[in-house]
Amino acid sequence: MGERIKVGLVGMGFGANFAPIFRDHPDSELYALCRRNAAELERSGKALGVSRLYTDFADMLSVKELDAVLIMSPVAEHYAMAKAALEAGKHVAATVPMAETKQECLDLVETRKKAGKIYMMFETAVHTRTFLYVRELRDTGKLGKIQFLRGSHQQNMSMPGWPDYWYGFPPMRYATHALSPLLALADRNVESVTCYGSGTIREEYVKRYNSPFAVQTALLKLKDSDLVCEVTRSLFDTIRQFRESFDVYASKLSFEWEQIAGEGPVLHSNLEDAERIPIPDYSHLLPPSVRAYSTGKVADEGHASSVQGGGHGGSYPHMVHEFLCAIRENRNSAIDADKAANWTMAGICAHESALRGGQKVPVPETSL
Repeated sequence: MGERIKVGLVGMGFGANFAPIFRDHPDSELYALCRRNAAELERSGKALGVSRLYTDFADMLSVKELDAVLIMSPVAEHYAMAKAALEAGKHVAATVPMAETKQECLDLVETRKKAGKIYMMFETAVHTRTFLYVRELRDTGKLGKIQFLRGSHQQNMSMPGWPDYWYGFPPMRYATHALSPLLALADRNVESVTCYGSGTIREEYVKRYNSPFAVQTALLKLKDSDLVCEVTRSLFDTIRQFRESFDVYASKLSFEWEQIAGEGPVLHSNLEDAERIPIPDYSHLLPPSVRAYSTGKVADEGHASSVQGGGHGGSYPHMVHEFLCAIRENRNSAIDADKAANWTMAGICAHESALRGGQKVPVPETSL
């Protein structure tokens, strides 16, 4: 198997969920930690048994022995940190979205190509046990031909406690949780998007991003496909129980996400029959030492998305395992730079479309 992959982690908020998984995975060593607050950094290092501690990301990247980094920083830092890490010769995993602009996304695709390193966007929605279940239905032919896909991510972020930059954030500029399961099941990229905004958020939120919309709904035209996908996002001043969901309508079976948390999703088997179904755990796909993390306690219990399904539907160890396997096998990760760029830019283009009153916006081509 060779030496364990030495991983450095930056961002110990959401990142705290992943630190013990990298520590306990048989293919990796949690080698270094980085966070700005020195006192909190010391506490984290002591709790995790990590002695290489850095308050400056550049200092961590300068460590020659470090093989890979996991970037769990605020949205505005994803692009610069991922670019710096790739240029420093490190494999990179980074939370969503990939970047904030189309040009940044395209630049990361090029940077990853030049670096020759593994990149993976850590998108939880395509590693949940629910997604794995529906993907299995697709792969075994039980779904039949997929005819339409719908995704939504509705969340009320109006309460205090979030970092300031979130308040007023345009919904579709962070659309990956809602659209990624659709694109992964269709196995296609987005070619163009048409989006409309609906409703109005409070004025103090509008000012930050000059975006008034309470809800944004988009139609995504997929490349080399007869499929169109529908995506809906809301973040403020729209009351609904938290939901990151997807529906799949196909020729043999159709799958619909639960309307109320805990009631169970529905599988439609013909024109008359439908039943609520239990979703199995897929921890058997993981090394034994990290299986418990697919159903275990999460570090950030204040976030509904983390609590849902025991850590974004049990996705955390599956993402870690995929990233490490891609490095070991020297192959593209499940969400490499070109795919991450398409998924991220689809949301950015959707927001552009909404600002233009529903004008069709093409998504730039990406290729590795």
